[in-house]
Amino acid sequence: MLRPLRSRPTTALRGTLAHAARSFARFLLRGSPALAARSLAGFAPLLVARRLARNLGAALSRTGYLRRWVVLATLIGVIAGFGAIAFYEALRLATHELLGALAAYRVPTPAGEGGLPGSPHYLRPWAIPLVVMLGGALSGALVFTFAPEAEGHGTDAAIDAVHNNPRGIRLRAVIVKIIASALTIGSGGSGGREGPTAQISAGFGSLLARVLDLSPEDGRIAVSVGIGSGIGAIFSAPLGGAVLAADIVYREDFEFKALIPGLLASFVAYAIFGGFEGYQPLFAFGAGYTFDARQLPWFAIIGLLAGGVGLLYTKTFYAVAAVNRRLPLPRFLRPALGGLLVGLIALALPEVLGTGYGWVQKGLSNELLRTPLYVILLLPIARILATALSIATGGSGGVFGPGMVIGSFTGLAVWRLFEPLAASVGADPAPYVVVGMMAVFGGISRAPLAIMIMVAEMTSTASTLVPALVAVALSTFIVSRADDSIYRSQLRNRGESPADRLRAAMPLLGALEVRRIAQPARLVLREGGPGREALEALRGAGLPGAPLIDGEGRYRGAVRALALAEKLQADPDAPVDAAADEKAMAVSGSDRVSAALDSLTQAGVRWLTVLDDRRRVVGVLSTGDIVRSYRAAVGRLLHGISADPSGSVILEESVGAGSPLVGVPLREADLPPGCIIFTIRRGDELIFPSGASTLAEGDLLTVLSDGAHRDELLALLRGPRQTKSQREELRALGGAG
Repeated sequence: MLRPLRSRPTTALRGTLAHAARSFARFLLRGSPALAARSLAGFAPLLVARRLARNLGAALSRTGYLRRWVVLATLIGVIAGFGAIAFYEALRLATHELLGALAAYRVPTPAGEGGLPGSPHYLRPWAIPLVVMLGGALSGALVFTFAPEAEGHGTDAAIDAVHNNPRGIRLRAVIVKIIASALTIGSGGSGGREGPTAQISAGFGSLLARVLDLSPEDGRIAVSVGIGSGIGAIFSAPLGGAVLAADIVYREDFEFKALIPGLLASFVAYAIFGGFEGYQPLFAFGAGYTFDARQLPWFAIIGLLAGGVGLLYTKTFYAVAAVNRRLPLPRFLRPALGGLLVGLIALALPEVLGTGYGWVQKGLSNELLRTPLYVILLLPIARILATALSIATGGSGGVFGPGMVIGSFTGLAVWRLFEPLAASVGADPAPYVVVGMMAVFGGISRAPLAIMIMVAEMTSTASTLVPALVAVALSTFIVSRADDSIYRSQLRNRGESPADRLRAAMPLLGALEVRRIAQPARLVLREGGPGREALEALRGAGLPGAPLIDGEGRYRGAVRALALAEKLQADPDAPVDAAADEKAMAVSGSDRVSAALDSLTQAGVRWLTVLDDRRRVVGVLSTGDIVRSYRAAVGRLLHGISADPSGSVILEESVGAGSPLVGVPLREADLPPGCIIFTIRRGDELIFPSGASTLAEGDLLTVLSDGAHRDELLALLRGPRQTKSQREELRALGGAG
């Protein structure tokens, strides 16, 4: 039935604001004047902000997909735009003070950043290695003191957060990433500025997921959109950034749900960034390019070389990272050693310093034609080594930008090699430089479509997309055959995503509502109560924790018994809310069980609080409740079939010590026909298997099996039967036959 078109989000927001104001007043007036004064000094505003955010999140969750993401994508885009400005200015300041003032060297800049030619030679060559080493030392000290997760290239960390913990990016890591990356790159380290920018906006997406209590799926989309909008803004490539949000999280798949929010967020971010820094493309391409089919063989050669160069890039990067982990040096000193080596390389090849975008511009503008051919051939390898030494040793920066610089040198090298031999190569190296940028990083990032669009926007030319199709396809084919990527956190496809594995393993959960299987809460704690009494109540009920509500009965968070016990050891008079986890996930009774199971898996807990539309506690949901309800649902579905001995049956069976399936990936296991493993219970862990999952002795499996092959499956799981003498020998040793 059609509903009248009304502004429900506006009404909900108005009600939320009114409720927050009333709550604020009641909170201030409740209790003693001292409590009111203390609340006014700091606690009440935080409480009101928390309630406002939670209520806003609840209002957004009830709206449609497009309305919800208009709000969320706009917020992410605003932060991505200002975050890009903040890092851009920090990097410019660091470059001016470190390389410019200390080393008396000016790096060239691309046309979109002034097109400065840079210093023709070193005035203080002895200072170059020392300055790069200083930047690495400062960056390492900052990262490993305050936020070790900020080391390396931030985009990979953001991709990992998308798949495993979209709520888990700390704001501290974002701030440290900005400063550390500015120090690393501004001192001459070879790194890209996309990594810090991606982590800024992805971190804000993660913050939104926490404070608005977004669903796990919306949290993943928010972080993905943050990655794309931040990179799109800093490179002045909003369309490419939007596509990148959907293309970069998988090697062989596409996250379609992130595309529309990504378009809006990237537009907003680019509008803000360009308003301060200008809307011109990063690079000037020149007179344009007209496609000539006779040049396709040369672009095909670029594609073949780009695949090999891309693999060399990723292999070198992670080989240096592996060697770095074994160095007998403190972690914070390793980036300094890497910086020293980069500085020594730069004495011979200054093209390895900084972002390198100015050298790409020189290649596009025919300013490197007099550079000796052997130098052009060395530049891709030198840049690969410099990037690995700068970032894989623990420095901070992106690998996207260096990948494009490496690709530009690769394309230029092909043009320099073949231009004297074949007239069809053409007189302008610029198309080869652009296609090389697309082919090298488009292949090794496993996001070819997004990279092609981004480079086309950055160079303000679409005509090179035609020859790039050949080069990028060949490069991607070579890299995919090697099954590699510069981003190791990428999953192969959505089938390997934990959330999609849940839906695939238990498809009937999408038809069940949480309220139908949730259990009544045996204990609900109220804020302000004595912590010791709450702990005794938890232990008396045998509960690992319980929901916490405020004075109005609204959900405030969860209290875990262990956390409360630790608080009481430090302060025996602590109130129960001192141990409250205000970030603890909760689910709505109207949610599907599949979404609740996603939340349980993401949070790494065994139970969640179930709330109504007014955020009042209506029950709790545990993994055991979900497994039992799913077993019952499947049993009802297959009741008629299971009655027939030849029909399908649901089994629970443990994996025996002698089972031939132990240690074998499920995709290689010789399971009987019609056998589907739903879940694996390993101790307290509930696993939803993929083809790469392996079984271990003692695993408890929930399996759907063809009745005709039931005995064959049980024999495989249990392993060979033991003789009477073997069982007696085991008993004598204390084993169980």
